[in-house]
Amino acid sequence: MLSLGFSAGLPLLLVLGTLSFWLREAGIDRATIGHLSWIGLAYGFKWMWSPLVDRLPLPLLTPLLGRRRAWLLLSQILIAVALVGMANNDPLENLTYTVFFALTVAFASATQDIALDAYRIEAVAPRLQGAMAATYQAGYRMAMILASAGALWIAAAVDPSEATYDYAPWRIAYLTMAACMAVGIVTTLIIREPEVPLADLISENETRARTAIAHWHLNEKLEQIAAWLYGAMIAPFRDFIVRHGGHALLILALIALYRISDVVMGVMSNPFYVDMGYTKDEVATVSKVYGVIMTIAGAAIGGVLTAKLGIMRTLFLGAVLSAATNLLFVWLAGRGHDLMGLVFTISADNLSAGIASSAFIAYLSGLTNSAYSATQYALFSSVMLLLPKFIAGFSGEFVDAYGYASFFTGTALLGLPVLILVWLAGRAKFEKVDFPPPHK
Repeated sequence: MLSLGFSAGLPLLLVLGTLSFWLREAGIDRATIGHLSWIGLAYGFKWMWSPLVDRLPLPLLTPLLGRRRAWLLLSQILIAVALVGMANNDPLENLTYTVFFALTVAFASATQDIALDAYRIEAVAPRLQGAMAATYQAGYRMAMILASAGALWIAAAVDPSEATYDYAPWRIAYLTMAACMAVGIVTTLIIREPEVPLADLISENETRARTAIAHWHLNEKLEQIAAWLYGAMIAPFRDFIVRHGGHALLILALIALYRISDVVMGVMSNPFYVDMGYTKDEVATVSKVYGVIMTIAGAAIGGVLTAKLGIMRTLFLGAVLSAATNLLFVWLAGRGHDLMGLVFTISADNLSAGIASSAFIAYLSGLTNSAYSATQYALFSSVMLLLPKFIAGFSGEFVDAYGYASFFTGTALLGLPVLILVWLAGRAKFEKVDFPPPHK
């Protein structure tokens, strides 16, 4: 599972953070870089085609490998091929091709995530799921460091001077990343397909859905499709609304806005480093490696605080810290190239992000119904991404118009409504009427 987690974590930053660094170094304007962050929306919409990945067999591959491994192999090959396409195209010469290949990577990567989640759940017994998830996350984090710091280090090693933009170092870096996808491809070919009979995959939720639509008098095929769609998309939403009643919209608003400060700010972070004169080595070491360590430390602190203070108090603290630490980037923007200032800012920002993320994950997990946990969590994750990612797409235009200091101040102010929502949601939690679960 370590290798599969590695395969899942590798593509994400190659079409987001690392790509934005490359584009800014190539002289692509900030407004365009901001718009291209919308590529990440593919991950937010993956729930829309997850039922297809769950059930649709692939010609040739499914008979040979099984349903899970077939989708894994197809998505991994697509990722590798698209990364080669990105590597062999200079965005300064033809940005359209770069966008096309990046979109392909994002779509294939989101599809791989769907297949991997299903494989992970089916491959081992429930008592081993914790260890499986931990191993998966370890591989995922290793890949993210490689895709961010590793790619920057490779590009810097090929062109140590960094005096002017040179396409060749980035080509080598992305070809190396494409080659690293072999880890996932080889693993997929040697692992065993989970032995889960197809009949066992028709969940209790889908059976309920068939009962609910029986009066529609559809033929067998249409009834199967309708039950599938109902169980996958409608029933989880309905369950959430029934259980939370009038507070459902408040909760959804909190989910949609909680990480908005960090997400909007993050899109312009790499262009900011380039514009401030930080080298690839400096950004790789401080932001991508040291920053990850601080995020992990923050997550551990967040876990302790959640146990001591409760979820809602820690959620409020995380929201305050996430917004406040964005103001450190205002201070850093006024100092220009200041390596120790960058270390201090990254320390505070990533530590607060870890605390906020830990509390937020605990909050989301507590909202789900065990009967729909996977689907509801995926939907919550999508809601969490969509609005912040959409707004972040305009971040480059804001920086061009008002400058970095005003932009970072604005991202901090975006966090103020979140504090109100957390306070209201905390009150609603204690006032909420517990609705009975849906009848079986």
